[in-house]
Amino acid sequence: MGPFGNFAVSFSVISVLSGCMTLYGFGLNTGGPAVMLWGWVAVGAMVMFVGAGLAEVTSAYPTSGALYYQAEQLGGRKWGWYTGWLNLLGLLGAIAGIDYGAALFTGAFLNLQWGFEPTPGKIMVIFLCILALHLTLNLRGVRLVSILNSISVWWHVGGVLVIVGALAIVPSRHQSPEFVFGEFVNNTGWSSPLYVALLGLLLAQYTFSGYDASAHLSEETTNAQVSASRGIIHAIGWSWLAGFILLAGLTFAIQDYAGTVGSATGVPPAQIFLDALGLTGAKLLLLVVIVAQLCCGNAETAAASRMVFAFSRDGALPGSALWHQVDSRGTPRKAVLLTVVCAALLALPSLYSPVAYAAITSINVIGITPAYAIPIFLRVKNRHRFRPGPWNLGSWGVIVGTVAVLWVVFVTVLFCLPQTAPVSVDTFNYAPVALLVVLLLAWAWWHKQGGMYKVPAADGSAAAFENEVV
Repeated sequence: MGPFGNFAVSFSVISVLSGCMTLYGFGLNTGGPAVMLWGWVAVGAMVMFVGAGLAEVTSAYPTSGALYYQAEQLGGRKWGWYTGWLNLLGLLGAIAGIDYGAALFTGAFLNLQWGFEPTPGKIMVIFLCILALHLTLNLRGVRLVSILNSISVWWHVGGVLVIVGALAIVPSRHQSPEFVFGEFVNNTGWSSPLYVALLGLLLAQYTFSGYDASAHLSEETTNAQVSASRGIIHAIGWSWLAGFILLAGLTFAIQDYAGTVGSATGVPPAQIFLDALGLTGAKLLLLVVIVAQLCCGNAETAAASRMVFAFSRDGALPGSALWHQVDSRGTPRKAVLLTVVCAALLALPSLYSPVAYAAITSINVIGITPAYAIPIFLRVKNRHRFRPGPWNLGSWGVIVGTVAVLWVVFVTVLFCLPQTAPVSVDTFNYAPVALLVVLLLAWAWWHKQGGMYKVPAADGSAAAFENEVV
């Protein structure tokens, strides 16, 4: 990949047409327009701190292992081990969230086109078909992935402009700026406006994830020490702008708030399209969104499979010898297969839980976001022996890193908390359970296999690895 291809993979994974769209209904109920818009601005600013800190460390250690390799180099083998497991959980949760969101929007399109009833069982079938598509595309090699990601960038930019333009021009009625930037809505069952507003940040925080994809594909990128770091920063910055425009455009175009929340299509943005543009316009815009979400899921599958490959190459996963095999094109085929299967398992609770999708997105946040923070924390802690790469923050590195780590601690705790009251089997946030299971598995596997965990060499190459007994 060239620099643009590396940027494109992170921009595609962040995908405002996936994150913003699929959690828009969650935002309508959890704080409403005010929290969605101002939360987007605030979270985007904090994510720039995290992204900058991560970009600096990536410049120093540009390998497919990315976060866990960086943590190992800066803090030791156990730091790398647990960072890798957290990163893996977050990446798998991201694939599940992205592709399940694409299934929801596909169900909405089918509902408008043929009266399809989007039941949980039918959505699950669509979800599995989308996973199968991404499996097939990723088995074709990184060149195809790179081409699709480059197309995805322009599709996302053009898609946002088309959607916002249509919603601005066609409807005869729009909401007022006071409503868009000041209306607070609480349909969560919780009585504290502050708690609800904080929960509402999930929409933005979930969308602003996956930019570590640039780091994971650095071994397949030219001039990776600069290109991967710039890819992270540019992907966050352009997504920050595009997402704000998209959220504002959607919210100004709401015709019936209650009808949008309770849409028969299953996804509120589809109802906004339908009310504002009519049936034909709604179906066309839904197709724009669905294609963007498919591109996003495909890019995330590529990034996650490289993480599985690199972690297995270092002997850190059960069956590592199997998962790090590559074909004649250099594609880790079995790692891709494992990635897709695990993502499918994470989404299974959606068959019986109406809030499972929010939990899936929380899994992404509480898995991948701490994994971002660990190498940044170790860079701050061990600042005197950190050797920066050509892309670095200079004297600002410690300040930026400290702010990034504090933000990550805050959102990790926040999204482990219950999101709907009263708490029951149907409304339970199982994200912390998934986090606990992964940490326990990482702990158990460390005690069984940690002595054979390979210490990455300075160049990160598999050939230079050697076993070291603890």
